[in-house]
Amino acid sequence: MKKEQFLEAMNFRHACKIFDETKKIPKEDLEFILETARLSPSSFGMEHWKFLVVQNQELKEKIRPFCWNQPQITTCSDLVIVLAKIEDVKPTNDYVKNMFNRRNLSQENLEKYLELYKNHLSETMSSDEKILEWSARQCYIALGNMMTGAASIGIDSCPIEGFERENIENLLNLDTKEYRLCVIVPFGYRVNPQSEKLRLSICDVVQYL
Repeated sequence: MKKEQFLEAMNFRHACKIFDETKKIPKEDLEFILETARLSPSSFGMEHWKFLVVQNQELKEKIRPFCWNQPQITTCSDLVIVLAKIEDVKPTNDYVKNMFNRRNLSQENLEKYLELYKNHLSETMSSDEKILEWSARQCYIALGNMMTGAASIGIDSCPIEGFERENIENLLNLDTKEYRLCVIVPFGYRVNPQSEKLRLSICDVVQYL
């Protein structure tokens, strides 16, 4: 992709408030969007996310009241619920060791990495709420990549943080020791023309030192 094409996708992307309910995202395009999430970077390479793809309209209808009744939830083609890992990323969990072991480390280096991980994140790991904050920051990297990836192939999205976390977690029967709801993003095709994109100038947001 050329620079101009990438910026075109960035300009195409906007927070779409209502989607065309008659249009469904092709399977291969949805898989492309999810692949951009899977390939995203994360702290220590822990891949702090899980993606629930809601295609069942009845379930969307149940979720919508817990999202401030926003129409994006039920008009979209596919609703992606991003979950943040909690238990898996704790230093004592085998998941952490297995993630490091993917790099075929010697036992000595593995132990060094585990100790570094444990010490560096001691404050972060002091409570599940703090782990959620850390995992959520990683999930937002994947979120940004999904939305930009979708825009690059003409698919709209809208990041949603306006929701009642506990009610949705209960609706989905989540084990909140394992996962917490991070963010929701519907994907589909716009009904209305895109509004003007308003941003501060580059001079207002960039300083060279």
